[in-house]
Amino acid sequence: MAERGLFIVFEGGEASGKSTQANRLSVALAARLTREPGGTPLGEALRPMALFASNGPIDARTELLLMVAARAEHVARVIRPTLETGVHVVCDRFSGSTVAYQGYGRGLPIEDVIAACELATDGLHPDLNVLLDLDVADARARRSRADDQIESAGCDFHHRVREGFRTIAAADPGRWAIIDASKDPDEVERVVHGVLRERLGLSVP
Repeated sequence: MAERGLFIVFEGGEASGKSTQANRLSVALAARLTREPGGTPLGEALRPMALFASNGPIDARTELLLMVAARAEHVARVIRPTLETGVHVVCDRFSGSTVAYQGYGRGLPIEDVIAACELATDGLHPDLNVLLDLDVADARARRSRADDQIESAGCDFHHRVREGFRTIAAADPGRWAIIDASKDPDEVERVVHGVLRERLGLSVP
């Protein structure tokens, strides 16, 4: 039986560079790159329902349930089967984002959000969550495209999300690494690789 692959997740607020760093790392590790919400046909169908609701804002609980429904399918059909073949998985967002956005950001009870995530993941946790931490004002200055429902939620919301991420990471330092995302992408990548060597023993260029 193949040795289990490693599951590495990039988390953070909007425009923090998650997608860029996830893509770079997946290439460096020859890993499977995926994203949330999405990653499966069902997840990709649910993504616009959660992020671009055509009939206006949706209830926070509805938003949560769409996110975890996409995740349950993602874990069952893509993430866990890939890891079991020995291939590493690099994911752009996972449960940390749900707790930060729908819990701390939207104000749903944190314990309920965590319970929903645990049900969706069937107990699967990343080997490492890389939190790319960026000031909300700096993140807003970086964005160049139209906002989705979550991106347009306002500065107070995004401040709550950022503090939520920092709280989550501080509570579980063994599974989380916080990296300053204000640096040049090449510098952020070097720091990410250093963390992976130190935490997971991975040999990355």
